[in-house]
Amino acid sequence: MHPDFYKRPLLFFLIALILGLLFFYKPAPTEQDVAAFIPQKEAVLTGRVERFYTPKPKSNNVIVKVFSVDGQPATGYVYARLKDFEPLWKDTLEIRGKLQKPYGIDLLGNFNWQKYLSYKHVFAEIKSDQARVLKPAVWFYRALRAVREDILRVFAKNFEPEIASIAGGILLGERGDLSPELFTAFQDSGAIHLLVASGGNVGFVTLITLALCGLFGLNRRKALWAALLVAGIYTLIAGADAPLMRAYFMTVCACAGYYLGRNSGVLQGLVLSCVIILLIYPASLFETGFQMSFLATFALIVCLANYSVPAKWPRLVRFFAQIFLVTLAVQLALLPVFANVFYKVSITGLVANMFLVPLASLLLGLTFVYYLFTLCHVGILLYYPTVFCLYLFKYCVEGFAALPFSSLPVAAWSVWMIGAYYVGLFGVLHAPIKKWHRVLLIIIPILMVGFLMAHYFAQNRTRVYLLDEWYENVAIVKIKHGPIFVVGEGLPPEKIKNALYKVGHLHADAVLLTQTKPSKFKYDELAPHIIRPFEDFWPTQTVGKFGQTDVFVQWGIHATKEGRIWYNTGYSGSKKDDASYCFKVGGDPAFCIGAAARFVLLQDQVVTSEVNKTVEVKL
Repeated sequence: MHPDFYKRPLLFFLIALILGLLFFYKPAPTEQDVAAFIPQKEAVLTGRVERFYTPKPKSNNVIVKVFSVDGQPATGYVYARLKDFEPLWKDTLEIRGKLQKPYGIDLLGNFNWQKYLSYKHVFAEIKSDQARVLKPAVWFYRALRAVREDILRVFAKNFEPEIASIAGGILLGERGDLSPELFTAFQDSGAIHLLVASGGNVGFVTLITLALCGLFGLNRRKALWAALLVAGIYTLIAGADAPLMRAYFMTVCACAGYYLGRNSGVLQGLVLSCVIILLIYPASLFETGFQMSFLATFALIVCLANYSVPAKWPRLVRFFAQIFLVTLAVQLALLPVFANVFYKVSITGLVANMFLVPLASLLLGLTFVYYLFTLCHVGILLYYPTVFCLYLFKYCVEGFAALPFSSLPVAAWSVWMIGAYYVGLFGVLHAPIKKWHRVLLIIIPILMVGFLMAHYFAQNRTRVYLLDEWYENVAIVKIKHGPIFVVGEGLPPEKIKNALYKVGHLHADAVLLTQTKPSKFKYDELAPHIIRPFEDFWPTQTVGKFGQTDVFVQWGIHATKEGRIWYNTGYSGSKKDDASYCFKVGGDPAFCIGAAARFVLLQDQVVTSEVNKTVEVKL
């Protein structure tokens, strides 16, 4: 990788664009957005289907670009749940139903459907059992979706359901209904990315087209035009998601450079495609798929440019070593994403991908050619090899997922830790460049130390997170540079565990229950200590000292609507008895968690929870 690449104006523009979006951009509906018509008991909207629909047990769900609501011009997108109706890509529909805000609960560390849709510029939903086609798609889009539907139909007709889903995932990114066990196996083995149509698919289609054009004697320029056309059609058939669009933009940039007589390099194409996507869809920056796609591609390109397998090694050894090297670079680039989004990493993925990536590439070609053969009524020639490879792929995934330590839980990283990590990884990826040794030995260590120091000082505050899901509450108490506690018993342990992961902890130091009645949940996996009031400790007693933090049990602290504090003193032995907990950290003022984790009582104020939200209190 030539150092001059990092001096190019386009790269500086991309960095400035990303920083500007991070600090100043927040997805929000415009004045004419369909969300402005919420709430309405019944609305009639017209719009165009923008994606391939997702079949669900009770409806077919799809994103629709809105043109009008009740005859008034409107813009934006709506997430439509259509009962007994198949919305086809690029058809214009009339939908009659109830407009509403997307359902979403902002629970720390847990999935928020409303926030997820906002990153796709969707701020409204509609449920309908009355939908009809106003205008069919033009013939070009009808032909593309017919090809996609026919490919999936052939797979569903000739293969068992699970391997049909694998075939659809590898070729088109349409994995269908995988069983929960098999889907988890793909995650744990580090192979879930192989069920998503990616840039590799676009590259494969481009190379196959160039090879076929060569067989027919087309010159290079005509072959490139044909390859761009075929790759573009495949990109549309496969869904035109961010990885596919990125890869196609890169292909277009490379071909444009060829025609202009310039060799701008694949990294320049990556940067240009990133700029184009962010200018058109700025919210893409906050999508996990977009982040993973560009980070993985950047790491892959830089790794292949700066590291090479010795040529004297045997060809087969070099082949697997190259795959291992690329997989390692991609896994390292995505490690913070896995930690902060999925809270787990796959250890076996490094080895598994050495076998699964070549097998997936083989299946990509096999399934495509098998479909072509079925059109000529000779599919039987490739049926058994294709089925064998699909089952082999499935069994390999399950085998790797069953290995010990195939997937390990990890806690989320702070933004400063992520910054330090990526600076260090940048140095590792560029270590072979001799001209960079001064940068690697001086500037990068200074930046890493700076990020780590910022992380340390950012942790120098005690924080309380009040989690509320439909008036069921739990508080997470994170002491500065110290222990972490769970107070309350209102939420399931898996949701509390995600909240602990999000604040950077695999486990709590103690779970402090507040009520005498038996909890409907078991919290033994969350912490080594489970404190039960009126059983382990009584009010006014000290639970213990955790580092520099003293924890006390108090009679149940409550607050009226006017903010007056009162205590539920006395023990009756009934379910109405409750306790609260107070914390004293060194010389700082004490604070208490009251009313079964519904509020934080400070010296001069009461901070209460909000329904279906997470309230962060910095002390």
